[in-house]
Amino acid sequence: MKTVILDVRTPADAMADFTQAWNTGKSEKSDRISFASPELLWRVLTAKRWELLKILCGAGSVSIREAARRAGRDVKAVHSDVTALLNAGILTRTDKGRIVFPYDAVKAGITWEDSQNKN
Repeated sequence: MKTVILDVRTPADAMADFTQAWNTGKSEKSDRISFASPELLWRVLTAKRWELLKILCGAGSVSIREAARRAGRDVKAVHSDVTALLNAGILTRTDKGRIVFPYDAVKAGITWEDSQNKN
């Protein structure tokens, strides 16, 4: 099963993980797409886009029209959401212009820490 992790991490944390993987030759078992802030994650992954990802999860390549049909939504609105997800690197496009969410599972996470009481 191919899994993607959607999370919130600072660019410095993401770069540190990349550097560690580069130096050790060991990558993470899951792909990871990180956002710099919770606000950015919620701006990109709206409720409608989450629903679209659920529909596309494990579906293989589909046309935007087919994705809209499965979602029961207007093609123009789905096209707008697909464009945002393509720009974020969450969806990919095939040579024939179809869209793919290349994962069978999604893990999402946001962690907040008490910034007032850090030692």
